[in-house]
Amino acid sequence: MRTFGVEEELLIVDPVTGEPLALADALLSGPAQDGPEGHDGSGHHDPPHDGPALDGNGSPEIGPALEEIDGPDTGLSHELKLEQIETQTRPCRSYSELLHQIRRARGLASHAARRHGARIAALATSPVDAALHTTPDPRYAIMLERFGITAHEQLTCGFHVHTSIESPEEGVMVLDRIRDKLAVFTAISANSPYWRGLATGFESYRTQAWNRWPSSGPSAIFGSLAAYRRVVRRLIETGVLLDEGMVYFDARLSRHVPTVEVRVADVCLRAEDAALLAVLVRALVETSVREYHAGIEPAAVPTALLRMASWQASNFGLRTELLDFGTFRPEPAADVVWSLVEYLEPVLAEQGEFDLVQTGVAAILGRGNGAIEQRGVAERWSESNGGAPDAAGLAAVVEHAVQITMRSERDESDTKPQPVLTWVRQDWREAPG
Repeated sequence: MRTFGVEEELLIVDPVTGEPLALADALLSGPAQDGPEGHDGSGHHDPPHDGPALDGNGSPEIGPALEEIDGPDTGLSHELKLEQIETQTRPCRSYSELLHQIRRARGLASHAARRHGARIAALATSPVDAALHTTPDPRYAIMLERFGITAHEQLTCGFHVHTSIESPEEGVMVLDRIRDKLAVFTAISANSPYWRGLATGFESYRTQAWNRWPSSGPSAIFGSLAAYRRVVRRLIETGVLLDEGMVYFDARLSRHVPTVEVRVADVCLRAEDAALLAVLVRALVETSVREYHAGIEPAAVPTALLRMASWQASNFGLRTELLDFGTFRPEPAADVVWSLVEYLEPVLAEQGEFDLVQTGVAAILGRGNGAIEQRGVAERWSESNGGAPDAAGLAAVVEHAVQITMRSERDESDTKPQPVLTWVRQDWREAPG
């Protein structure tokens, strides 16, 4: 069984107003003497009843000991903006191990934020507007100068899944065979319907904002490691990108560890959804390797069609239709998601994860992804405006996200299992018309 791990980007937010706070330096530098003015962590209103259990001081009971954060291996790091922080898990072998790591990493970030009167929220964009601050770093300074508003506005939080590979050559074979399925992960994880005070009309607006970068999005079939390296080299030689770190393909070879890195997902509101998504990605990688060894060629889907699938997933998420990854024609979103599960069933069953995935996918389809959940909170708070988000409604979205980000268990009382589809998809090249 391949090892896998994840990186999560999280917002640092004001517990009252929901505004993002430029505190990443403070969170990573150690304990605060006093919280910032107006952010003393005392709590100006009670959290929702379904939030995590709190101790007498208002801190989560699942939070880590202070010394864990101050150790040399915190798993926390800077990102582009000071209003966000990144967590990393260690390599894991099972869903339960990875879920524990994700919760631990969120706990570390939460504990560090609380020391400065702030909170963390697993939101892929900020529902509440605020001034943004770029992390002081020479590389980021060059990015601001070169890419203008794209870099200035880039407060987005993604979820990156790393799956181990035997070699870079194997990794490229994987990249060629997973590219047509990645949009489904965008839809499942969609968690960014609001952008700095605005209702965007998208389920994953992070995808739209992120795709402003010149090298982002789906890639063509490479065919070999040499071809992959040649494309990367030519992109850098254009002078548009600063370095290989700015090759923002939907999936790429990691520069530092022997993994394939899948980068299309929004950060998930719920830790268990994040771990489930990683299980699906790992199964997709393993399935692709087996197809390669069986002599199955990658589906030669034009990159333009992949962009359509990505846009559709970003726009509609799980609400209506996705483009089926066999025909690239619209089908009900739930059908496409279950079709992905069916495609991965042999590997999932062999690894003992099929029942887990069925239950988890049914839960997501039953209650909705993060975008659906955010919108529901905002609309309940904004009924006087006909459902249009107002400041109070968007602050409530952030407050709800803070609680769910740290929730340790899922309430499954309102979810119903969905039937697994058994119909056979057409290859996109054989689609009628």
